Amino acid sequence: ANGHRVMTVAPRYDQYKDAWDTGVAIEVKVGYITEKVRFFHCYKRGVDRVFIDHPMFLEKVWGKTRSKIYGPTTGTDYEDNQLRFSMLCQAALEAPRILNLNSCEYFSGPYGEDVVFIANDWHTALLPCYLKSMYKSKGMYETAKVAYCIHNIAYQGRFSFSDFSLLNLPDAFRSSFDFIDG
Repeated sequence: ANGHRVMTVAPRYDQYKDAWDTGVAIEVKVGYITEKVRFFHCYKRGVDRVFIDHPMFLEKVWGKTRSKIYGPTTGTDYEDNQLRFSMLCQAALEAPRILNLNSCEYFSGPYGEDVVFIANDWHTALLPCYLKSMYKSKGMYETAKVAYCIHNIAYQGRFSFSDFSLLNLPDAFRSSFDFIDG
């Protein structure tokens, strides 16, 4: 409403009847392997809604597996959550740069690199780390900013430090994830 171009990026947990396959696919490093993800898109109420498509997301929904999105039961995480959300963060960083979206009469083409990312909860906590280590260190997204919001402090995405190497971050970031709980 204020003239800003807005994009949301979320995992594709369902078929989302209005979302169409953009035909754009990228590869991201997830753990020790490279995975291909596709981008789906719809435009609703002035917002470009982008969905990251990969079987790691789509197969974990109520209707398909009778499981919940974050774990098989309430309070239990899937063992691959850190990998799934690493994939989401990496794809979300690529979306503004590579998606050629012409959804409205005022904006067309990619968003570019002069953006503000709003990361929400632990699921997107890796986004600022990847932004700094994979992009800013290479002269990309130089003016990009991140606002990190916490919606629910009860769920913190805690995983073993032995899984840190699966995140493909420099060792200097390890201390950023150290948390001593009372």
